[in-house]
Amino acid sequence: MTVMETTAEPAETGAGTRTDICAAPPDRHRRPDGQDNYTISEVVAFTGLTAHTLRWYERIGLMPHIDRSHTGQRRYCNRDLDWLSLVGKLRLTGMPVADMVRYAEMVREGDHTYIERYELLEATRRDVKARIAELQDTLAVLDHKITFYADAGRALASERSR
Repeated sequence: MTVMETTAEPAETGAGTRTDICAAPPDRHRRPDGQDNYTISEVVAFTGLTAHTLRWYERIGLMPHIDRSHTGQRRYCNRDLDWLSLVGKLRLTGMPVADMVRYAEMVREGDHTYIERYELLEATRRDVKARIAELQDTLAVLDHKITFYADAGRALASERSR
């Protein structure tokens, strides 16, 4: 069985091909496959990314496979939207752009890069978990300070009302 990687939950496609799609549920603006021909301005509206960012992603190899119309205009499909969703999640992890580009290259290289992709994502996961722990510690400090000032404020208000 061939495994292709895109972005929401695993799904069986025709001809026994398994697709790993790990992003959000399908967007309500998405068109059915086969009718999914989006302009760059539509993708900007769907994703919140700028046209400049989309062109830059293409230039650096993060999205080098964008189709073009007969007039040379970029044409995106649902799979491109799925990929952009994954890239957005990777950006939120703090993954460096160079690592995202390397990940994209490994996806294009095929199944023999699974171990490298796994290791890259595991390292990113460890980094995210460490950042979450730091943020939880920071939140605990903030909660302590907020409680302190709330209690102090109540004490001051109580003194003034006497």
